Amino acid sequence: MGSARAVKALYAVLVTALLAAPAPAVPASADAGPGPEAAAGVPGSGPVRVPGPDPGPGPTVTPTPRIPGVRGLEIGVPAYVWADDRTLGDLTATGPAASAVVLNPGNGDSPFDAPWRARADALRGGVTASGEKTKVLGYVHTDHGVRDTAAVRASVDNYLKTSDGRLHVDGIFFDVVSRDCGPGNATRDHYAELRHYVQDAMHAADPNALDLVVNNPGTAIADCYLEPGHRTADIFVTYEDSYRAYTEGGWLGGNVFNDLTGYHSGRELDPTSTAFWHLVHDVPSATAMRDTLRTAFDRGAGYAYATSADMPNPWNTGPSWGYRSQTTYAATLG
Repeated sequence: MGSARAVKALYAVLVTALLAAPAPAVPASADAGPGPEAAAGVPGSGPVRVPGPDPGPGPTVTPTPRIPGVRGLEIGVPAYVWADDRTLGDLTATGPAASAVVLNPGNGDSPFDAPWRARADALRGGVTASGEKTKVLGYVHTDHGVRDTAAVRASVDNYLKTSDGRLHVDGIFFDVVSRDCGPGNATRDHYAELRHYVQDAMHAADPNALDLVVNNPGTAIADCYLEPGHRTADIFVTYEDSYRAYTEGGWLGGNVFNDLTGYHSGRELDPTSTAFWHLVHDVPSATAMRDTLRTAFDRGAGYAYATSADMPNPWNTGPSWGYRSQTTYAATLG
């Protein structure tokens, strides 16, 4: 069943790439201004948006479907803000659009109600540089695999079993994921079961649903998580830390690791070249942003995001250089 769904998901992506046409942008002014602070991280203590140097408009990018088998770099943005926040207004209006956006209503536990669903639908209308529609993911925390399974499933249901009976997201972003296999691969199998739960729920609502699953350990993950027949996600966030760490030794040497052979790129486990996602904060400039994206591509990432925002929550505001310069530059890699 997993392989059949993977084929169907790939087919759906290819069809979308061929048929998608730019949708009218929702102006950033659709949001009256900054809404409540993000629920994730430390509420009310996130960075304030400070205008920074504009790297310039950059070249115009015409959406062009990527040739199958050719690597590229997609921009995936964790947006840990409320539905009316200007950050989501900016993302909705950006063209080329980000390839993926993570929505986070109260760490996944606040109701995914009408305002959230409307925002998700607006974001999904965005068209990326490769001609695909933006994929929206619902945030769910897992506490390194020890959070009660029923609670995790309830958070998943919050996004997938809506009162209007429709899907407004393309998958689930599992955060705070363990990177280790666990005794007898028990931890790995726990996440594999969660992936199947997401797939079953999405296909019950829509047989053509993409059912994208992301695991975020924030560091290299054990290769057992990508083992054929036991794979726990489509995409793994294998770096989440500062620019300084990314460039000065915080990179451990690969996206996956094995207790016997150490760290390696993981490309042999990633036939689509989209399995890994790098998130880098405290990036000092637009030039450093471009260097970060190039480095992510060179390190085997299929998705990346670089922001000037910093801790304690770098995901509750946009970068000082905006989003378009990032989505435009990423389209040149590959």
